[in-house]
Amino acid sequence: MTSAASGAATAGTPVAATASAPLLAVRDLAVTYEGSEAAATRGASFSVTPGEVVLLLGPSGSGKSTVALTLNGLIPQSIPATTEGTVLVSGEDAATTPIPRLTTRVGMVFQDPDAQLVTGTLLDEVAFGPENLRLPVDDVLARSERALRRMGLWERRHENPDRLSGGGRQRLAIACALAMESPLLVLDEPTANLDPEGIEDVYAALGEIAAAGDRAILLVEHNLDAAIGFTDRVVVLDHGGRTIADGPIDAVLRERAAELHAIGVWLPVSTIAALHLREAGYPLEPLPLTPDELRAGLEAAASGSENRNIAASSGATSDSVRVSRDSPAQAQAQAQAPAVSVRELTLRRGRTTVLHDVDLEVATGEFVAIVGANGAGKTSLIQAIAGVVRGARGRIDVGGLDPSRADPRAVAERVGFVFQNPEHQFVAPTVFDELAHGLRRQRTPEDEVRERVDGMLRRFGLEAHADRHPFVLSGGQKRRLSVGTALIAGAPVLALDEPTFGQDRARADELLHVLRDLNRDGTTILVVTHDMQLVSEYAQRCVVVGDGRIVADGATADILGDDELLRSAALRMPPLRRALHGLDGYPELSGIARLRDLPGSDR
Repeated sequence: MTSAASGAATAGTPVAATASAPLLAVRDLAVTYEGSEAAATRGASFSVTPGEVVLLLGPSGSGKSTVALTLNGLIPQSIPATTEGTVLVSGEDAATTPIPRLTTRVGMVFQDPDAQLVTGTLLDEVAFGPENLRLPVDDVLARSERALRRMGLWERRHENPDRLSGGGRQRLAIACALAMESPLLVLDEPTANLDPEGIEDVYAALGEIAAAGDRAILLVEHNLDAAIGFTDRVVVLDHGGRTIADGPIDAVLRERAAELHAIGVWLPVSTIAALHLREAGYPLEPLPLTPDELRAGLEAAASGSENRNIAASSGATSDSVRVSRDSPAQAQAQAQAPAVSVRELTLRRGRTTVLHDVDLEVATGEFVAIVGANGAGKTSLIQAIAGVVRGARGRIDVGGLDPSRADPRAVAERVGFVFQNPEHQFVAPTVFDELAHGLRRQRTPEDEVRERVDGMLRRFGLEAHADRHPFVLSGGQKRRLSVGTALIAGAPVLALDEPTFGQDRARADELLHVLRDLNRDGTTILVVTHDMQLVSEYAQRCVVVGDGRIVADGATADILGDDELLRSAALRMPPLRRALHGLDGYPELSGIARLRDLPGSDR
């Protein structure tokens, strides 16, 4: 068993053969949702045995979440769909075994934690599942306390879940699954809404469970930098949902990294960096998976005199790190009035003050990342700027308009907003109508509506889903749709909350390139994210929020280079910067913090 504490050095160790019967056996699984002609997944096959931690990867739309929903019978018993193949849980058919019985065998954490929270306090929420198993009261309370303590929520047990941040609700959903003490724990993007410190804490807790050896974990995750430390095996689905790889980390992520990268599967940042560096001639063998491995590999390579001339042959020098320059459109725009001005902003939710006298000014054409711990107030700040929450004290000015007091249609013409959970903004019965909704409210001619919607469908790979209901899309497809609805109206300011959540690498890159191009043309971008590498790659400026106040505001390179500041805000230095900062053997690499600045990258 590979525990979280054992780290990446043993992450690729093959799983020992076991005579145990599998807890889960998936064979040739195909799922077609009711009303859809195309299968959401077709050909998934794998098994999970007691004590294993299995990582399920695949591009957005490959059916990872769909597979997860078949494991506890929700598909097809609650969510109408046609299934082929078999899913056996402890030897029982998941398609026909009653869902209450399956819940004793499979604990599930959904991609959207709000989909499974139903009670009025954290303690009631965690106790709900064990209570329905008719366990003695003392057992219910003991399980609930253990789970809440593991997720760092015990001191808040009497609070309403609605008062938690997105990351807090994610922790609560995991606690609910832990309290069931099911032999198989299925986690769908469990860290997507967590700050970097919270991710470390969650994986440490999961590592303890995995190390005990009596339960198994199936993990659907895009953030591989944190996940690989305690993963035993990797299963990869292709775009159609077929299993194309199944084996230890070494056999899948190290040996087939280039192939997986090509089809859009997320890889650890250090692995992507190593692929670029290999292209430029840097000898990195074996392929690294972590910042420590990348740094060690480069240091070892630099010790050989034959490698000293790589920098010269690749055209890199110690002064060759490319610094992002403002485009002419940005330079001209920044001489204008600010795009966003916030003065003495104070916001309360119930009896809690979540923002305290915040002052913030964003120049026209800036790309600004807003970062901080879960519950720091990041989402509240951009929601106030976008007019999503009202009733704040202070003054907000977006293009001469106060979003907290103006008509919502007028606000939408000035600032487009993308929610952390895409479902929170869907209002139309089809994908096409969802994209068309804002344009129609602006009384745009229908011919122009169709032209612009068709263009947005093509841009985000949603043409085949135009007539589907937004709620039956995959998580990644929902996110692309939500971003499309914000982009299509052409607002001069875009505010996005975790825009890459649920996306595969190819789709995330595509989305971020769209945002970068819009920014170069003068659109002001505000992004709330926990992805520090994303911040490093795209943001010109970084604003750190803590306890409802701005604790730091400056150039991205300065903020992300201050390890003490980052740790005090529950953040971490981006993986690439951790790997390369101060690298003596290859000084031409030591100042690089962005993947696109690496030798061998395609920019």
